Amino acid sequence: MKRLRHLVGLGIAVVGVVYLVRVVDGAALGDVLAALLAEPGGLALALGCYAAAFGLRTAAWCRVLPGLGTGQSWAGLHVSLLGNHVLPLRLGEVLRVTGVLRRTSLPAAPVIASAVTLRAADLVAVLGLAALAAPAVLVGLVPGWVPATATGGLVLVGALGVGWLVRLGRAGTGTAPRLPGPAVLIAVVLAWVLEAAVVFEIARVAGHPLGVGEAVAITAATIAAQAVAVTPGGFGSYEAAATAALVALGVPAGPAFAIALTTHGVKTVYALVVGGVALGVPAPSYLGRFRLPRRLPPRPTAAMVPNDAPVVAFLPAHDEEDAVADVVARIPQRVGGRRVLTIVVDDGSTDATAERAAAAGAHVVSLRPNQGLGAAVRRGLAEAVAERPAVVVYLDADGEYFPEDLAALAAPVLAGTADYVIGSRFTGRIERMPARRRLGNQVLTAGLRWVVRRRDLTDGQSGYRAFSPDAAAAAEIVHDYNYAQVLTLDLLGKGFRYAEVPICYRFRTTGTSFITLGRYLRKVLPAVHRELNFGDVPAPAEAAASSAAS
Repeated sequence: MKRLRHLVGLGIAVVGVVYLVRVVDGAALGDVLAALLAEPGGLALALGCYAAAFGLRTAAWCRVLPGLGTGQSWAGLHVSLLGNHVLPLRLGEVLRVTGVLRRTSLPAAPVIASAVTLRAADLVAVLGLAALAAPAVLVGLVPGWVPATATGGLVLVGALGVGWLVRLGRAGTGTAPRLPGPAVLIAVVLAWVLEAAVVFEIARVAGHPLGVGEAVAITAATIAAQAVAVTPGGFGSYEAAATAALVALGVPAGPAFAIALTTHGVKTVYALVVGGVALGVPAPSYLGRFRLPRRLPPRPTAAMVPNDAPVVAFLPAHDEEDAVADVVARIPQRVGGRRVLTIVVDDGSTDATAERAAAAGAHVVSLRPNQGLGAAVRRGLAEAVAERPAVVVYLDADGEYFPEDLAALAAPVLAGTADYVIGSRFTGRIERMPARRRLGNQVLTAGLRWVVRRRDLTDGQSGYRAFSPDAAAAAEIVHDYNYAQVLTLDLLGKGFRYAEVPICYRFRTTGTSFITLGRYLRKVLPAVHRELNFGDVPAPAEAAASSAAS
């Protein structure tokens, strides 16, 4: 069925393109485009007016909805504009609301009520302007009862929105909205006059000048037609309505269609460019955060560590019977004057991993069935925290990392200079690492370094890490497949102090790695996005506030 839908969609697209090529007057369209290129200043001025129209709408929304910043109001309107130019069924109108809700802490009710109220006022204004400025256009295009019915419906929707605003204001919500006043209504009306500048200028350079009222009427006709548009961007319905309106004003059909198509094209380019920018600016973006905030919370207050608290080393292991005993046996008995307790988290092994780890002196915790490296590290952290440690150290059980480096990992935590320490292979000594693995590690590390805004992060995928007791207790791993990136984001986002130490590394000589690049990216990248946007990482405003308070 999926392939059938694709084939049907492709067939419809081909039919549409063929039809468009057949009906478009190529000469007329070429003349319009050539005229625009010959006078680019006029088009630039018209686009300036178009942008100014959205500036007025931005100000109007901010006035009705206190707490909505100018940047987020502007972004919400332009993301909606982008959606209406690329999505079917006018779904961009939904983005007007979701854009603000995703990017601010404003409650949903006043955002929805204010958006509905202003959009209804918007549409009533354009239809009213058209009826006043060029009634012949509307009468010639549609029966008289249609604009009246549409206006009545919009007035009803607007009244419902206003009623909602009044109830919200009386209820004393956290962000009490305001009723649209004269300044807002004037801004709404002027916005449509400015938006009509695009078709006004294109018709002028095409040799078929329009009056301001006629340009507004054509704009109103296209807006009314797109209210029921089913195609992406209202393609087809826009051109049909604008062409019909131009013909009603005496423009020949060929040039009328060329003007309509060019106007729609210019507005679409604006929507794609400015709407694309609005997806990411201002921060946070519509798609969510992709980096940690510049300002992070202060370092959490460290709890007192008893003098007899152990160093706990834990090793997740899955089918590592050939390596785990040697790794456990080489772990130092004491570090920094403290005894070392070793825990092996056996993640559903089907071989003798658990038995050999226990024989080598480790305390073994078994997971059944296999749950994944992220789940095993999560369990290892919980087991380590339960021992009331002075420091927790994690290393892989496959023999790639040297247990002899454990003291170097633990040292910054024991000294109180760091809460989260990564053993960096790339600042230490690498005895052997396949070229493709080295390249993959370096690329992924560069990406993580950009996300966390730390130039000193040199090994984002290292399997050798140390934690203060507080960091180990606070650490959260949001998926079972892996832990590397999300753990770093989680702890840095909570304000824990970071450090690196150089370590030795040798690529495994036994067993096989479960990681493949394609699966890794499919699993890890969504988890990174989830951690940045739905974990305990503070929003920029919250982080700034906590930083100022400290």
